Amino acid sequence: MRYLYAIFILFSVCTANAQTQKHSSKDQLRSLNWDVIGSVKFELTEKNELLPLFTESIRRFENREFDLTGYLIPIKSGQKQQTFLLATLPINQCYFCGQNGIPVMIMIEMESAVPYSEKPIHVQGILKLEEKDASYKPPITIKNAKLIN
Repeated sequence: MRYLYAIFILFSVCTANAQTQKHSSKDQLRSLNWDVIGSVKFELTEKNELLPLFTESIRRFENREFDLTGYLIPIKSGQKQQTFLLATLPINQCYFCGQNGIPVMIMIEMESAVPYSEKPIHVQGILKLEEKDASYKPPITIKNAKLIN
């Protein structure tokens, strides 16, 4: 599980610079909310902990309704997913899974499972920030999320 979270952190560390390299402009999702998520940076401590550095732009959304449209990246097998990553690029264009650079990603915890889709989905829930070692737990999550049509 630590390996999965380490990959999540690598995805999240990206800045707008990394997003513009080689990405297909027709598939890349952009929005002000994705810019807020992408504003988070990380610091490696002397204890080898990867701590998130949250900007004021993301802190103002903490514990509030937040919505994103993105591509579902499953972390477990199955036709329906309740906990998954949401990314700005589809899985076949992800650096580790396919061909392009590293997209910004966020953990999503749905109220109820949703069917896997290769098309973008729109979710809304409560934005939570964790200031713990990001090697073990994703620092940004949308909890109690609902699928918005």
